[in-house]
Amino acid sequence: MAIQAAGLLLDGCVLSLLAREDAYGYTLTQRMKGQLGVSESTLYPVMRRLQMDECLTTYDMPHNGRNRRYYRITERGLERFRNCVTDWTQFKQTVDGFLNMEGVGV
Repeated sequence: MAIQAAGLLLDGCVLSLLAREDAYGYTLTQRMKGQLGVSESTLYPVMRRLQMDECLTTYDMPHNGRNRRYYRITERGLERFRNCVTDWTQFKQTVDGFLNMEGVGV
């Protein structure tokens, strides 16, 4: 993707995935990496910040003798996600207005 995803947009994307279901950290980062081309080194700080802001909680589950860390969205995270959706919708409408090709002699 040629357009870089900014911090608040990444927050919304992470929260969106976790609003659907809890996710193992590696699975979450790989999905984001595959869809947005964002590196794990970018995403783990986002997830830690969301956790510090009480938008996410974590829990560990045993897997093949090791623990896997799972992320779960909180009520506060759901509220932030809803705000992200509202903000994104308004921003997208504004940008779409600028990028509309009608009347452009290109």
